[in-house]
Amino acid sequence: MTVTALILRFPKPLIRLFSTAVLAGVLSAAKPAETDWLQWGGPQRNFQAPVARLAKSWPSGGPKKLWSRPLGEGYTTVLAESGTVYTAFRRGEQEIVVALLAATGKTLWERAVEAPDRPDKRRPGVGVGPYSTPLIVGARLFFTASNGVLYALDKRSGRVLWEQDLWRKYEGNVVDPGYSSSPLAWKETVIVPAGGQGRGLICFRQQDGSVVWKKLDFENTHASPILINVDGQPQVVHFMQKDLIGADPDTGDLLWSYPHQTLFNAHASTPVWGSDNILFISTAYNGGSRALRLARTGGKTEVKELWRSQRMRIHHTNAIRLGDYVYASNGDFGPAPLTCINVTTGQIEWQERRFGKANLVSSGDNVIVLDESGKLILGVLSPKGAQVLAETEALTSTAWTAPTLAGNILYVRDRKEIAAFHLGE
Repeated sequence: MTVTALILRFPKPLIRLFSTAVLAGVLSAAKPAETDWLQWGGPQRNFQAPVARLAKSWPSGGPKKLWSRPLGEGYTTVLAESGTVYTAFRRGEQEIVVALLAATGKTLWERAVEAPDRPDKRRPGVGVGPYSTPLIVGARLFFTASNGVLYALDKRSGRVLWEQDLWRKYEGNVVDPGYSSSPLAWKETVIVPAGGQGRGLICFRQQDGSVVWKKLDFENTHASPILINVDGQPQVVHFMQKDLIGADPDTGDLLWSYPHQTLFNAHASTPVWGSDNILFISTAYNGGSRALRLARTGGKTEVKELWRSQRMRIHHTNAIRLGDYVYASNGDFGPAPLTCINVTTGQIEWQERRFGKANLVSSGDNVIVLDESGKLILGVLSPKGAQVLAETEALTSTAWTAPTLAGNILYVRDRKEIAAFHLGE
């Protein structure tokens, strides 16, 4: 007797109970684990990791290093899932997406894609790409090379499933020194900025790369889009060259736009969304910061500016929001002290110059700071100041890539190597 036939002999209530249990198990298995870091900015795209049991201090030599290994140039952050980590780097005229064994750093597979360097388009001090961070959804990994080609890869083998050229085929505006925006998942689709008339954002079907929608008349820049919820309505928020926009992820229709410009039409730092419907944005090159409150009224989204300030200018690093306060490195070409700003008022609470220009990731009360010199810091940030619990020299080259915290394992990289540290108790 087959299993199906045996089940059909059960009473109907038991069959319904069995079916519900199986479905729950499937859905549970499909959900990302709390230790997974599957996209730019982590689980919620805000550089806040689930609360982990982290050590409150480190030995004099720093936290336990699990492994380190050479890696090519690039700024792609590290993704982590189920014992595998993923990132991308440059090798000659190619960009390499790589899967590594999380326990040792051993290469599991590599996928090389053509992405010629454009040194004449690079700003002083900016290294070669890749600049974008991949996205993992189910069995697929989505990666956009610095030449604007979006790839869907089989995450188990690196095999190319499909590709779309955002710059050549769809005539998206070219971003110097290379494409930087990280893809965003929505339902069964992936949304990427392209830029240009009628192609500001493009939505592709994850399964086959077919276009679901292609809309909006805005030029793209360097930042990555985020997904927010405004009074029950999901919205894609993205920095374009001269505006911040909100769009319907199902249709691509424009819901609102708000002007925000810089001297070079360059925006790199990711907007920060809060549960109080306040959207914090900050850019360098004389762009400054703003706090916008969003609300749905009469079927439309209203945008109200709460404050604007030139005292806070985030360059290419990230920002995190804890309570009513945003923490980030403040400055572009000069000093960039770690700064605390009240998101509701724009009041600067403090600035700490012992930190270099840095990227941050938080877990509960702990904040991990990785500055551009490679210094790694464990601390606690509050409106009263920055408390440093421990610090060590983790990397030796320019470290502009945001750290990844997967459970109590921290992954960091610079322009030469990648390393994993155990931060647990």
